[in-house]
Order: sequence, then C-alpha cells, then structure tokens
Amino acid sequence: MTFRYIVLMLAAASVTGCGTINTTFRDDAVASNKLARWHSHCDSVPRIYSGTVFNYCTLDAEPRRSTGFDGYPAPALIVLDMGLSAVTDTVVLPYSIYLQNKHGDIKKARFE
Repeated sequence: MTFRYIVLMLAAASVTGCGTINTTFRDDAVASNKLARWHSHCDSVPRIYSGTVFNYCTLDAEPRRSTGFDGYPAPALIVLDMGLSAVTDTVVLPYSIYLQNKHGDIKKARFE
C-alpha cells in the first residue's frame, strides 16, 4: 500500500466525520444532533463500538436528496468510515466500556 492510498483513506475518514471521534471524544450533543438532523431510525447508540454503530445509524436514516460535502456524507464514505471506525473502536474499547458504565447510551435528540 502506497503513501497516497493511506492519505486518501485518512482524508475520506475525516470528510465523513469519523464516527468514533464523534461518539467517543466529542460531546454527546454532536452525535445526538446528527442522528436527529439526518432522521436516523436509531433512537440511541451504545458507547461500546459506538463509531461503527453510529455509521450504521447514519446509513439507516431517511433518504437524503443531496450527499457529499454539505454535511450529509455519501454512503460510500460512510461504509469506508465504518471499517475504519471498527478498528478504532477496538483500540479504544476499554475507555468506551468505562464511558458506557458511567453515562449509558447516547440518545438521539428530539427536535420538535
């Protein structure tokens, strides 16, 4: 694997807003609001393997008219990030178990 492919994969992960970073290292409101804004069918995301589940919930949302760089990631990028998030979720598993025990699931925001 060449350096160019590694940079391309990292760029793709950052464009989609890495699920693990959104759910593990940022405020719960970030992931919660994204799930609500994207009209996801998931009501909550467990903190254990949260990045992978968050990406699944992003795919399991209402169809969107536009995809890409306008805040609504394209499905192909979400699938790529899902694989990268699975690896990252495994690395941070002890910390995510601690967060799950301390805070519970991340609940989807309710916009009325």
